[in-house]
Amino acid sequence: MPHHLAHVIGARPNFIKAAPVIRALRERGVPQRIVHTGQHYDDRMSDVFFRDLEIPTPDVNLGVGSGTHGEQTAAAMVGLEREWVADPPALVVVYGDVNSTLAASLVAAKLGLPSAHVEAGLRSFDRSMPEEINRIVSDLLAELLFTTSPEAEGLLLATGVPAGRIRFVGNPMIDTLLGQRAKFDSGVERERQGLPETYGVVTLHRPSNVDDEASARAVVGALDGLSALLPLVIPLHPRGRATLDAAGLHDSERLRIVEPLGYVTFLSLVAGARLVLTDSGGIQEETTILDIPCLTMRPNTERPITVTHGTNRLVAPDEVVAAAREILAGPLRPTGPRPPLWDGHAGERIADEIVGWLAARAAGTAA
Repeated sequence: MPHHLAHVIGARPNFIKAAPVIRALRERGVPQRIVHTGQHYDDRMSDVFFRDLEIPTPDVNLGVGSGTHGEQTAAAMVGLEREWVADPPALVVVYGDVNSTLAASLVAAKLGLPSAHVEAGLRSFDRSMPEEINRIVSDLLAELLFTTSPEAEGLLLATGVPAGRIRFVGNPMIDTLLGQRAKFDSGVERERQGLPETYGVVTLHRPSNVDDEASARAVVGALDGLSALLPLVIPLHPRGRATLDAAGLHDSERLRIVEPLGYVTFLSLVAGARLVLTDSGGIQEETTILDIPCLTMRPNTERPITVTHGTNRLVAPDEVVAAAREILAGPLRPTGPRPPLWDGHAGERIADEIVGWLAARAAGTAA
């Protein structure tokens, strides 16, 4: 019988979620292998996160690199199948909703290997988002579904997932944030970027915002209006940069465009920001814990708990400036209780569930 489990990671959000799970399983003596698909493949997008989060060097790097959704997913599937035919794991652990997650879920299912999905049950109900397809498929194929918020269980049950497979464990991304928070130094990073005490942070990468020329022009218009209210720093993802440049985005005294940043550097800036404008899922969660007002430039979110918590608001590009004015006129920071189980111990709960599941499987009693 296979004796180890395999973590499949491929992009920065995966690294942040996997780090506390890998650490907790190591403390429990569980043999593990880390497979990095290489979906994010340069130092700024990958290696620096391993250093910041103290993740062990991957046992395998498939070197998938960039490409279309089909190219990335197919290349990852070929590499993963090769690895697991030669050395099948007892359990495949996947994270989030990136193409690497979909690829690993499909290969595991076709090889008859059980999988566990960390961050299961999130739904935007927008199938034009590639990530939504990845979430749905990975959830339907998983033996263990680890959820980050209470509403996820009902969404999974409605799609036919058996209740016995679902575990509400909390949010491992928050484990990483709380564990690294002492390293955040907003003053140092603000000075390094030449920012005043009051500033905003922007991140953009969703196809709906940066791939289409008309959408990109609307986004650039929103950024110009927002930068008139307060200076902005934008660690700009390579995705869509050419389209945004063509739409008129340019570096200025009020709108600083910088290269992608490491985890601690980036969250140091976020922790000191007056507001954040994003289209990222994870940043909606991080700003919720850091009590930073967040505007999410999307028509929907798979993380509604951040909206009901009161730190996050969905906006269209033409609503950004008015929403930012409301924030700047209001309290410095939102207040309220943290979402349930966002307490820094999700990785430990996931590890305990996996250890119990492996023991039951070895005894022939796993569901």
